[in-house]
Amino acid sequence: MRDWAPRGQLSLSVVEAGVGVLFVVAVASAFAFGTPAGGVGEQAQLDAYAQDAATVLANEPPQHGDATRLAEVAASEAAFERERDALERRVDRILPDNLMFRVRTPYGEVGHVRPSSAAVGVARVPTTTGRVTIWVWYA
Repeated sequence: MRDWAPRGQLSLSVVEAGVGVLFVVAVASAFAFGTPAGGVGEQAQLDAYAQDAATVLANEPPQHGDATRLAEVAASEAAFERERDALERRVDRILPDNLMFRVRTPYGEVGHVRPSSAAVGVARVPTTTGRVTIWVWYA
C-alpha cells in the first residue's frame, strides 16, 4: 500500500530550455545596456602613473649638479642636451612596459609623440627654471 502522493517532475529538456533562455536574455541585455564606461578609471590610473614618475624624478639625486634630476634637466639647454638620453632611459625604466610617455622641459622634449585620440595622464612639476610636464598613455 502506498502512502505518498504522486509527484511531478520537470523534464530535463525543459530545464535545459529554461537555462538557455536565461543565457540568451543575459547576452541580449549586455548588448542592449552595454558595459560600464572604462574611461574614468583609466584616466585616473594614467594620472597616477604620470604622478608616480614625476615624484620619482623630482626626488632623485641629479647626475651632475643642481638639487634633483628634474631641476637638473630643466636648468639650461646644455644640461638638457647632456641629460636627454639618460632622462629618457630613466623614465622608460620607471613606467610599466605597456605605457608610452612624453616629458617636456623648458629646453626640450623626450619620449614618444603624444596621440590625439588616446586617453593621456599628466603630471606637472614646477622647478626653479620652469615647469616639467610628463604625459603617459597606454601603448
